[in-house]
Amino acid sequence: MKKFLNKFFGSKNSFRAASVILIFTLFLSNVLGVIRDHYLTQKIPTEMLSVYYAAFRIPDLLFNVLILGAISAAFIPVFSSLLSDKKQKEAWHVANSVINIAIVSLIVFSTILWILMPYLTPLFVSGFSAENQQLTAYLARIMLASPIFFGLSYIFGAVLNSFKRFMVYSLAPLVYNVTIILGTFLFADKFGVMAVTYSVVIGAFLHMLIQIPIAVVLGFRWQFVFDIKNWAVRKIGVLMFPRSIGLGANQILLLVFTGIASSLSGSAIAVYNLADNIQTMPMVVFGTSFAVAIFPTLSETYSQKRFNDFAYYFTKTLRTIIFFMVPITFIVIMLRAQIVRIILGSGYFGWGQTIDTANTLGFFALALVFTSIIPLLARSFYAFHDTKTPTVVTVISIIIAIIAGKLLSPIMGITGLAVAYSLSSFINAVVLYLIIRTKIKMPELSIIFFTCKVFLASIIMAVALQEVKLVAAIFVDMHRFWGVFTQTIIAVLVSVLIYLLLAWIFNCEEIASIKVVINKLTGRSLADESPEPGR
Repeated sequence: MKKFLNKFFGSKNSFRAASVILIFTLFLSNVLGVIRDHYLTQKIPTEMLSVYYAAFRIPDLLFNVLILGAISAAFIPVFSSLLSDKKQKEAWHVANSVINIAIVSLIVFSTILWILMPYLTPLFVSGFSAENQQLTAYLARIMLASPIFFGLSYIFGAVLNSFKRFMVYSLAPLVYNVTIILGTFLFADKFGVMAVTYSVVIGAFLHMLIQIPIAVVLGFRWQFVFDIKNWAVRKIGVLMFPRSIGLGANQILLLVFTGIASSLSGSAIAVYNLADNIQTMPMVVFGTSFAVAIFPTLSETYSQKRFNDFAYYFTKTLRTIIFFMVPITFIVIMLRAQIVRIILGSGYFGWGQTIDTANTLGFFALALVFTSIIPLLARSFYAFHDTKTPTVVTVISIIIAIIAGKLLSPIMGITGLAVAYSLSSFINAVVLYLIIRTKIKMPELSIIFFTCKVFLASIIMAVALQEVKLVAAIFVDMHRFWGVFTQTIIAVLVSVLIYLLLAWIFNCEEIASIKVVINKLTGRSLADESPEPGR
């Protein structure tokens, strides 16, 4: 069994292999997320869906502040450095200390929040009725178990990432989404929003459970240690603190936006979250996946003082994200109504909510390129063991978002919050890039020229998309699901083919990324691409 696990799930992945694995599984996970949202809107009344999303916020805040900051910004760089220095025994000692500290912290804070929940919910969903405020508190109390499972799961996932084992790590979100889909499909008709709530907790537990066997194969053995005096554990604590502040600020933004949306309409919170989920899909697949895959390499090259190699990998990843995300932005904006109708337009989700969600999605999409670049920029600072800079930038951009959201929502409604979010993402990405360019010597003229080629190809593609969309609408019934679906598929396929052809004509090197995916999926091996010696 151990050999089987190690061969099929525990083998080391190169950057290219990791990118392919993460892109494919994150894409599949987001497809499952789309199916999840489809069943949620079909089987749960939109007002109850708003209650569910509001209840989800406080448990999510706990996880982001206590765990996610430590993992993304602190644990992986420190753990990777110990592995690079051949100090595996100390690395496992540190991992055990972090796990035990996380368990105790999460249980303590979950208990405190469980007690305070009835007093907290009226503060951030003041627009809800008293009955819905009570239901929000009840659901949130149940979901407080999920941060404990997610906390442990992400630590095990960080261990796998540090060993460059991405397969099981990337499968965990699939298990989570499948659990919620099954829970909603099988039990929502009878138990309503309660079925979704318990499915979240069960899914979080399975998210954790699936990663433990490979961690054990790699050498993990649980030990009851709380070595807070260990230099590596302390360093993780120091590095995570600024990141936790940044993530906490982002969660406060979501809480504030939830509060604003609760006073707009009964469906506003659901509309905002559903539009956010849709725009998150391409960002995660083509932004976060590349950033996660390259992060161990960035940490390794920096720890070994190979700064030219660091710059090479950063620039290559940045170009790849731009190559994919610019055309996707045009496609999402131009097909936003069709996308929402296909995914959400059924059951309790009416035409009014569809229009509101499509408009919100359009404003979200304006900043898709910037939101996709931010994970790479942030992880580059984490590789430098600098968590303060991205935290300060994040907090400033979030303050701007909150002010903008307060000003725009009375004028624009729920779409005003999407505009505020996009403005915040733009500021965050631009400022981080301007700072990091002072630390990394990059071929900026080459990047600018490349970006111009991508934008030109995307604009030509967008013109073609609009024409194809209009022509296709003549031959299909746009009042039916299959008519809208057929129009959308034809428009997307033609647009993608035109973009890839233009990218090939413009000699974009990133077209090779498509070849890598095809070769990987067809079983053909491809040697890892490495920077030239001394780069």
